[in-house]
Amino acid sequence: MTFWVILAGLMPSFALVGLGGVVRTRLSETAWQGLDRLNFEIFFPALLFVAASSRPIELSAVVTMAPAIWSLLAAGLVAGYGARRFGPARFLDFAGGWQTAWRFNSALAIVAVGALSGADPALMAVAIGMAVPLANVFAVSALSRGSALGGWGTLRRIALNPFLLASLSGVAVGVSGYAVPGLVLAPLELLAVAAIPIALISVGATMNWGALARLDRFSAILSGVKLLLLPGLAVGGALLLGVSGPHVAVVVVFAALPTASAAHVLASGFGANREVVATLVAQSTLLSALTLPIWMLVAQTVFLP
Repeated sequence: MTFWVILAGLMPSFALVGLGGVVRTRLSETAWQGLDRLNFEIFFPALLFVAASSRPIELSAVVTMAPAIWSLLAAGLVAGYGARRFGPARFLDFAGGWQTAWRFNSALAIVAVGALSGADPALMAVAIGMAVPLANVFAVSALSRGSALGGWGTLRRIALNPFLLASLSGVAVGVSGYAVPGLVLAPLELLAVAAIPIALISVGATMNWGALARLDRFSAILSGVKLLLLPGLAVGGALLLGVSGPHVAVVVVFAALPTASAAHVLASGFGANREVVATLVAQSTLLSALTLPIWMLVAQTVFLP
C-alpha cells in the first residue's frame, strides 16, 4: 500500500469535512450544536458499541493494548503541559487547549483503520474503549481545577460519558462472545451508519478554516505533540520491544489521530475560551491531512504482514 492509496482512502472523509464548510451557513450555530449533541448522545455511541460487540474480542487484545493506549495519553498530558508558558494566562483557558494534546477524533479513527489492509476495526473500538475513560478523566479534571464542580461532579461527568458507556459495554460483549440478537443489533447498525458522516460534516461546519494562518508556539507545541510525538513514541516503542501485527498497527494509527472535534464543546461547557480550542481543533484536523497518511503508511509497511 502506497502513500497515495492511503490518502485516497481518507479523501472521502476530508471531502465531507469540506462539505461541512460549504454548508455551514445553511444551519444556525444552535442547530449545529444540537446535531453535535445528537451524535454525541446517540449515533456515535451506537457505532462504538456495534464495532466492538459485532465480533468476538480476545481478552488478550484488551490486556495487550490498554497499557500502550494509556501510556500514550499520559505522554500527551505531560508533553502538552510544555505549552503552558506560551498559552492563555487564565488556567481554565489553557486547560481547554491542553486537552487537545491527548484527545482524539473517534470518527476518523474508524475510517483510518478501515483504510489499512489487514487491520481489524474491532481493535480500534477496543482502543477507543480503553482510551475514553482516561482521556475524560484528564480533560474534566484539568477543566474543573479551580471551579465549583467538585470531586463528585467530576466523577459523575466521567462515569456518564456516552462514549465511555458504549465502548466499555461493547468491549464487554465482544470479550464475552455473546451474540447480540438481530432485533437489537439492526436498529443500532442503522444509527451507526449515520455517525461518521454527521461527525465529519459537523467538524467542517464548526472549524475555523483560517486557523493555520495563526499557528503560534502554543498551538504548534500542542499539535506537534498530538500529530508527531505520540505516533513517534508508538512506533519507537514497538520497534524497541520488537512487536508487530494488527494490534500494533492500530495503536500507531490511534496515536496519530488529530484531536477530538468536540473538544471545544467540553471547554465551552466549563466556561473556557471556545475560540482558542476551536482554532486548535481546526489546526490539528487540517495538519493531520499531511501527517496521518504518513503514519498509516508506516503502520501498514512496518507492522502489518
